[in-house]
Amino acid sequence: MKKLDIACIIDDDPMYTYILSRQMKVIDFCETLLVFHNGLEALKYLKPILESPDILPDVILLDLNMPVMDGWQFLDEFTKFNISKKVTVYIVSSSIDQADHDRAATYKEVSHFYVKPVTRQNLVEILDEMNVN
Repeated sequence: MKKLDIACIIDDDPMYTYILSRQMKVIDFCETLLVFHNGLEALKYLKPILESPDILPDVILLDLNMPVMDGWQFLDEFTKFNISKKVTVYIVSSSIDQADHDRAATYKEVSHFYVKPVTRQNLVEILDEMNVN
């Protein structure tokens, strides 16, 4: 299984991002990991590099409930961009609300909705899916 070049976590919980990043390291998930604490912080980083496919993340693990700019607001802005490579988004949320799952399914960029916590097996599934595409 080939590791990803760049992965991105957008989540406001520092303990969760630490645990998730450790799990990623154990399974050799990616070469580079970007971590942002809200959607606005991520957009400010991503917007200037949209035309640079070699430094865009392959995958984004996106929380929905965050301060400043939540996951839905991030998705609404992110999907407006003309991105030079495929960036796959995985929703990672504590929400079990079916409306959130249904809404996530309306975004073509969203591949899957994982309810927290993401397991090592979930990360392996993401790697498998990304290596097929």
